[in-house]
Order: sequence, then C-alpha cells, then structure tokens
Amino acid sequence: MVSENASPLALLTGSRGFTGRYLRAELAQAGYRVLGVVQDGAVGVDEIALDLRDRDATLRALAPLLPAVVVHLAGIAQVAHGDAAALYQTNLIATRNLLEALAQCAVPPRAVLLASSGNVYGNLGAEVLDESMAPQPANDYAVSKLAMEHMARLWMARLPIILARPFNYTGVGQSEDFLLPKIVGHFRHGARVIELGNTHVARDFSDVRDVARCYRKLLQVPAAIGQTLNVCSGRLTTLDEVLQLMQHIAGYAIGVRVNPAFVRGNEIARLRGNDARLRAVLDDAPGGIPLCETLRWMFAAPW
Repeated sequence: MVSENASPLALLTGSRGFTGRYLRAELAQAGYRVLGVVQDGAVGVDEIALDLRDRDATLRALAPLLPAVVVHLAGIAQVAHGDAAALYQTNLIATRNLLEALAQCAVPPRAVLLASSGNVYGNLGAEVLDESMAPQPANDYAVSKLAMEHMARLWMARLPIILARPFNYTGVGQSEDFLLPKIVGHFRHGARVIELGNTHVARDFSDVRDVARCYRKLLQVPAAIGQTLNVCSGRLTTLDEVLQLMQHIAGYAIGVRVNPAFVRGNEIARLRGNDARLRAVLDDAPGGIPLCETLRWMFAAPW
C-alpha cells in the first residue's frame, strides 16, 4: 500500500526522448515521483521496460501502478518517417492500449495528457489556426495523430484526458534530423554552406522548456480535462528569419543550397497557432522565451 504522505506518481512515456527529459525534471521539481516507460534497452532507476504496442503486456504492467497523472509522449515524431504501418501502430494503437490499461486501473489517474500535434491542421489556408477549425492532415504522421485524437475521445467518459496539440518547438538535445537543430549545428561546426528543402516555410516555434512547463501545469488544472489545446507561441517565424538570427548569433553568414531531395511536395507552407484557448485554461500559461534566446542556448550548449 502506498503511504498517504508519499509523493504522487507520474507515469511518463517517452521519458528518454527530447521532450521527456525536460518534462521529467519539471514533474520531479513539482513533487511527483516520476516513472518512465521505455520501449527497449537497459532499464534505469525509476523506469519500466514496456512496448505499448503489446496490448496484453501493457494491461499487465499498468494494473498495479495506480499513477496519479499520466503524460503520453512516446511515439514517432518525424513527419517524413517512411514507414506508414509503424506510424499508425505506434501513434494510434499503442495509445489505445495505454488508455485501455489506464481505464482498468482500480483507481483512475486524475489527469491523462496525450501529445498530438499542430500538424493535424494541414494546409487550411488560414493565417492563424485554432482548435475550432476542422483539421486537414497532409501526411501520414498528421493522420496518425488525428486518428489518435478521435480514438481518445472514445475513452473520455472513463478517463480525464487532455489533448495537447504542440506546434514546432526546439531546444538543446533535439536531433539534427529536425530543422532548427540542423541549422544551429551547421553554425556550431562553422559550416559555410547548408542544404535545405523548402526555404519558403514559416513556423510557430516554441522553446521545449516552455512546452514542458505547460504540460506540467495542465495536469494540475481541472478545467483542462476534456479539452483539445494548441500549445504554441502564437508567433510566426520564416526560415529566412531563423537564418538571420543564427548569422547574428554566430557572427557570420552561411550559404544556402536547395536540395531537391529535401523538398516535400505536400509541405505545409505556414503553420501558426492561436493560443487563446490555452491561456483561458491557464491563467499563467507558460511561454514567451524568445526564439533568439532559444537559439543562443542551443548554440552555446556544450558539444
């Protein structure tokens, strides 16, 4: 039996991932005992090995845990991931297995946050995207996330679910497979030329530290339960502006070459979120770390 004075348990899937490392620290600082779920590899302290795609194993593993809160970050996060079957199995089916297991716990969690994506909106043609708009996903990654949202709504009568739609965010530790870490990495290494794809794109960028803080706060606010919420900065930054910021930070200009292999035919040109609903739920919604400060942090990080 767990002591009444014990810290509440937070179950965190994807705890070793980019976002998971920051959220683990946020949750621990807020007084939670954090139990990370890892799919494979050696299990460390406060971790369990579990493949959420395995329904029976998930049901067995979660039954005795009784977490107070759950954050589900595990999934395939790359839009250009080439294995569609893996996308749906990981982003949709694994999430369903998790929700089924949580619904069968003797004591349900008081909040379950599922990470979807602002990518579900697709090319709507609107300057600012809010949660009232009908999504039009433009790739399998976005479809898998939207399907996950619809599936999760089937469980909302039994579980206190929060659907978060994060837009692009970055920070120290993100793979250079992603655009901003790739750009920062080139400047860190003193490269004189960088190959990019569609250079006309513009995105709503946040700092991973803001996103982790937001997720932690949402778990503590009853008004967030049952909501679908954009997690974003509300500011649009073009790729050219990112390059200009990095040129100022690094002190030199870099040449840009467009590599046709990096150009996606269904690329979403402009993706900017409206964070009004989030701010209505969180009076002190985190946010506001300027992109220039995030880029400075990434550029100055130890190699």
